[in-house]
Amino acid sequence: LIDTAGLRRKGKVFEAIEKFSVVKTLQAIESANVVLLLLDATQGVTDQDAHIAGFILESGRAVVLAVNKWDAVDAYQRELVQRSIETRLAFLKFAELHFISALKRQGIGPLWGSIAKAHQAAMRKMPTPQLTRLLQEAVQFQAPKRSGMFRPKLRYAHQGGMNPPVIVVHGNSLEGVTDAYKRFLEGRFRKAFDLTGTPLRVEMKTARNPYADKES
Repeated sequence: LIDTAGLRRKGKVFEAIEKFSVVKTLQAIESANVVLLLLDATQGVTDQDAHIAGFILESGRAVVLAVNKWDAVDAYQRELVQRSIETRLAFLKFAELHFISALKRQGIGPLWGSIAKAHQAAMRKMPTPQLTRLLQEAVQFQAPKRSGMFRPKLRYAHQGGMNPPVIVVHGNSLEGVTDAYKRFLEGRFRKAFDLTGTPLRVEMKTARNPYADKES
């Protein structure tokens, strides 16, 4: 369990210490299985919070969000904090969110359950037959749009990694699969395997055309 220093901007005197703290925090994120991102209810989502959240996503780490000092703000400020999380951290909507008071030890217990759940999701095993069936059901429900002369054909899927989970989809003309369709597939895979708290990467792998290099 790694507790990193709180990140604050306190002027030039603290710049060297601040840079060191940021580096140590980024290193801790990269080596972690689950990151607990602690936000301050009295400040909302700061630029630095958003940058750290982005780094968590890029690193593929499972994450739980907690808003501390929830007891110290009124209803209006609480609403502002919730809106700032929805807008500035929309890319972490797969993470569970808790409102806590560390000082009064309120809401701490449920955090452990979410951390365990996020770790389980990050390490989830997804069998190829089940992934392929889910893929085929998704295509039947909503086929990918035609791209140029060809419509992408999604044939089968398998797991390409854990922590974060990676799903590799094989087929033809997959370069034409839109980001929106990838998000659609991600949503269905997430629901089927209960991937709460972890990023999920869906990769497309097009089968090579054996005739592409041959002269006609």
